[in-house]
Amino acid sequence: MDTKDLLFRAKEFIREDYFYFFEKYCDKYEINTALRLAHFLAQVNHESNDMRVIEENLNYSAKRLLQVFPKYFKTFDEAKMYEYRPEKIANRVYANRMGNGDEASGDGYKYRGRGLIMLTGKNNYKDFSIWCGKGDLFVREPDLVIKNKEYTVLTAFYYWSTRNLNNTIAENVEQYDVCKRITKIINGGYNGINDRWIRFQRIYSKINLEK
Repeated sequence: MDTKDLLFRAKEFIREDYFYFFEKYCDKYEINTALRLAHFLAQVNHESNDMRVIEENLNYSAKRLLQVFPKYFKTFDEAKMYEYRPEKIANRVYANRMGNGDEASGDGYKYRGRGLIMLTGKNNYKDFSIWCGKGDLFVREPDLVIKNKEYTVLTAFYYWSTRNLNNTIAENVEQYDVCKRITKIINGGYNGINDRWIRFQRIYSKINLEK
């Protein structure tokens, strides 16, 4: 089955206004087998809540800050000063890493997560700009990542391609183990592994004609 046919069978798992860009880039980045496409869409749809969430939500309560960012918030009183202030939260938790300046620089919020597989941190926006052949475009204008649908979709292809995730996928192996390996690379751990695996199985059963 060619890639166009695979994508047609997977259409229900791809946001309608993004479908053209999947058609445009799946062959280019060799996401062109049922296994590769199923793993790709399972991860993308988990990360983006079915392609609906393309910008990081940092609107946390003090209690949630202590749970999500315990390294940066040690006491409830400290967290209380930041609760429901997304810009202030981002500037603290993303300061002095990933190419960002200090908390006062504002880089944390400027380079917060955006995209289908989110770019976070100035270095990733710089690398994405170069990968797209756009100089330093997204460093200068990070909001373009979500204002332009093609760039929104390309974040996922960028991540998949630069981490060589196709190379983790093979026939005749336990696909749950493959899903775990990909999840570890994307997530840094295994958060959401059950949802990612369920998504993979549902998508693969729909698009695989050789079952």
